[in-house]
Amino acid sequence: MSDIETKAGFVSVVGRPNSGKSSLLNWLIGEKLALVSHKANATRKRMNFIVMHKNTQIIFIDTPGIHQKERLLNQFMLEEALKAIGDCDLVLFLASVKDSIQEYENFLKLNKKKTPHIVLLTKMDLVSKNELLKKIAQYHKYQESYKELVPISIKKGTKQSELLDIISKYIPNHPYLYNPELLTTENLKEIYKEYIREALFNNLSDEIPYLSDVVVEKVEEGKDLEKIYANIITEKKSQKGMIIGKGGSAIKRIGTEARKNIENLSGKKVFLKLEVIVKPGWSKDKKALADLGYRVEK
Repeated sequence: MSDIETKAGFVSVVGRPNSGKSSLLNWLIGEKLALVSHKANATRKRMNFIVMHKNTQIIFIDTPGIHQKERLLNQFMLEEALKAIGDCDLVLFLASVKDSIQEYENFLKLNKKKTPHIVLLTKMDLVSKNELLKKIAQYHKYQESYKELVPISIKKGTKQSELLDIISKYIPNHPYLYNPELLTTENLKEIYKEYIREALFNNLSDEIPYLSDVVVEKVEEGKDLEKIYANIITEKKSQKGMIIGKGGSAIKRIGTEARKNIENLSGKKVFLKLEVIVKPGWSKDKKALADLGYRVEK
């Protein structure tokens, strides 16, 4: 291995909320690690996922969607996305073929360090060839800004290896930064937290998932059984009642979905204990946010 020239680098995956960043990452990794939801702004923090491709180690950074909102938690999410843009070797900017080019123009303004980037036009299977060509033509006036523009569909027509070949061209020569067998730099608690949060988004409506968070208090690892104890944090007693549901029906659905996903990842049976705790106004309070791992700098 010492005679083989290796490459390693960080690639930030950015775009508007619900642009398909987490779905793309799970597709490239070949495992369900990133939180996926049809609701916007589900991803809150940067998370690193590792893909080995030939002689290249690509550390993908999943990011919150680029958006502007007044709530402190949303400010933290925007800061996370901007840090990811500035602190990587390459940016993948995701935009649906149906998105306005204004989204890309906004990204160019935010990319103050002029980090090299590739534009990925996603969901190309949803439009005709002529519509796709028209959308590509809109980007041509910015062709000096991006390294490449690549139409893709993770459901039809695009192979992971083809996209990874393109990305690898822009990764610097460098020894591997992490053990090649790792899929992520995140600890188990963070992965399990995201599975539980995903179940919240999938099983609760309106604002409740946005005003809730998860703290994994303890993980007891056994040979055949994983025991996980977690708290769901919410802002109001009324929200707590909706999370629990009549006769515990809602929290049972949430726990069942999260447990099954964790079992698929760990290959073990899982015991999952969920409790709901009310912390009034946590999403608007700097100290409460910092205690949950969301440190707002501005």
